[in-house]
Amino acid sequence: MPFSWHDPRSSDATWELSVSEPNDATFDVVILGGGSGGYAAALRAAQLDLKVALIEKGKLGGTCLHNGCIPTKALLHAAEIADSTRESEQFGVKAELVGIDMAGVNSYKDGVVARLYKGLQGLVGSSKNITFVSGAGRLVGPNVVEADGKRYTGRNIVLATGSYARSLPGLDVDGERIITSDHALTLDRVPASAIVLGGGVIGVEFASVWKSFGVDVTIIEALPRLVAAEDEESSKALERAFRKRKINFKVGKPFEKVEKTEQGVKVTIAGGETIEAEVLLVAVGRGPVTADLGYEQQGVKIDRGYVLTDERLRTGVPNVYAVGDIVPGLQLAHRGFQQGIFVAEEIAGRNPAVIDEAGIPRVTYCDPELASVGLTEAKAKEQYGADKIKTYNYNLGGNGKSQILKTTGFIKLVRVEDGPVVGVHMVGARVGELIGEAQLIYNWEAYPAEVAQLVHAHPTQNEALGEAHLALAGKPLHAHA
Repeated sequence: MPFSWHDPRSSDATWELSVSEPNDATFDVVILGGGSGGYAAALRAAQLDLKVALIEKGKLGGTCLHNGCIPTKALLHAAEIADSTRESEQFGVKAELVGIDMAGVNSYKDGVVARLYKGLQGLVGSSKNITFVSGAGRLVGPNVVEADGKRYTGRNIVLATGSYARSLPGLDVDGERIITSDHALTLDRVPASAIVLGGGVIGVEFASVWKSFGVDVTIIEALPRLVAAEDEESSKALERAFRKRKINFKVGKPFEKVEKTEQGVKVTIAGGETIEAEVLLVAVGRGPVTADLGYEQQGVKIDRGYVLTDERLRTGVPNVYAVGDIVPGLQLAHRGFQQGIFVAEEIAGRNPAVIDEAGIPRVTYCDPELASVGLTEAKAKEQYGADKIKTYNYNLGGNGKSQILKTTGFIKLVRVEDGPVVGVHMVGARVGELIGEAQLIYNWEAYPAEVAQLVHAHPTQNEALGEAHLALAGKPLHAHA
């Protein structure tokens, strides 16, 4: 059945998103998957006057909108409100946190998602160049996608089928005691205690939310540190902050087994240590959705479930591209957006610049936040040589707005000697909002002196980024060089 969106700003603006097309309908671009990468490709291709078929078996917007970025950040904001209420007296405001109403939290979260979903439906539905197909698609020819018995031929094909929440062998995810992030987003209660298996982005974000909601949380991570993909100093700063918040974590401790108990679960980790809790959240990353979709049968090369592409996102099968979480690399919505735009422009003959993976900003939205772009100190030393790398850490304690917010942390710059800044790493409340300028600094290969001459508004945390570059340029104002 077609579904439609009514624009609340108009009494008669309603668009049909799903339409019936005859067999063998031909399009300039057929896109399999309507998540971040897929719908971005569709919208940009439509702008470039290409005829597009966008095929999605679930809801337009995919994981990010419905089971990832948006709902998790809504939970994190609710958690911030809880912490602010609990700690309000230090700001001279007397308030009492009575408790967490999960029905209310979920209503708020779902409302945010619903509004964005309707807006996205409107964008896609209002385009005369996009045919939205609601159905399960499969690649049945090098330029043909079949969806619910109908075939859609594309002069170009874009594979954008997204990812799913991974598990581990021996884990029986039941959605009640042993859950994934999908289940955690719809919990109707605040568990008394939780074990989080995985100390990456998903794991630390949920641990942060639950701690703010009053849950006794323990993170188990097989790698030597939390958020191990980030710069080591950022990881260590997060670990210190989590200890202060009384979020327990055990790193370098691989998972061995889990048993269900009358009260919940009992998890055994390396060394025979056991931990008990009401629920176990499996947060060991996300896997690519590529199985049984006909990719390999049509000659698309797959490695451990991921679609292999060149730097221009071509799969090796003529006119077949892949974007988003199915392509090896960072699984981030904004990476998918950019890849979708890139592929649309590539198909249209615009010859877009190749995306620099290191230049994609990364933000972990726990408390405190972590934000970074470019190379870690370790990667920079590996690439340029240890003797060529210089770093500088600016303590947010010297920043006026950070003092107002009562946050601690730092901004770390990684620079090639007598050259540009090749990495920016930040820890602290709301530092994710600073990543825009940091991204420009890295991608434009800016030198510290060039950034130092820019005027940063006072008092803002953004000012701290300017201060760090002043210090690295040898003319610190509120910091030591």
